[in-house]
Amino acid sequence: MAYNVIASSAAGFASRLGLICLAIALVSAVALGGALAIEHMGGVAPCPLCLDQRIVYYAAMPLALLAFMVLPGNVPLCRVILALLAVGFLLNAGLGIYHSGIEWGWWPGPETCSGAGAIATTPDALLESLKNPRVVRCDEAALRILGLSLAGYSALTSALLAALAGLGAAAGRSLTR
Repeated sequence: MAYNVIASSAAGFASRLGLICLAIALVSAVALGGALAIEHMGGVAPCPLCLDQRIVYYAAMPLALLAFMVLPGNVPLCRVILALLAVGFLLNAGLGIYHSGIEWGWWPGPETCSGAGAIATTPDALLESLKNPRVVRCDEAALRILGLSLAGYSALTSALLAALAGLGAAAGRSLTR
């Protein structure tokens, strides 16, 4: 009887862990899909920091699916992958907060995407500046939805996924020993 309770408890734990893995993969895909749709259909060009914030979502989809696939036979490896995802999403939430702060003018951004650049003072300098494409600025929110920029939504989504992955990584340690 005790063995059946432990086995059913472990199976329930594994199914919850599997749902966490699938949820992380799905939310990452939806976040990326939304960003790409806004970019391509809405004509909103991403800045360099926006592109940097996408990296963790690109990595999370296959990693979360890998964690799901190894779960039945290797719960500890699944939990390690979830821990790595939690750290990645936590760092990405920080990047989203940093980017949002730049957009709100709370602190300066990197010169590569928020500096004013050189002002053309001669016709030759103006022609030279036209040869180089304009960099999309990190300090201007291209789109705000309900007062939040896409960087703000990325920070919130990343924080949620960090918490979810962290819960999965920390949950049920007694069942895996």
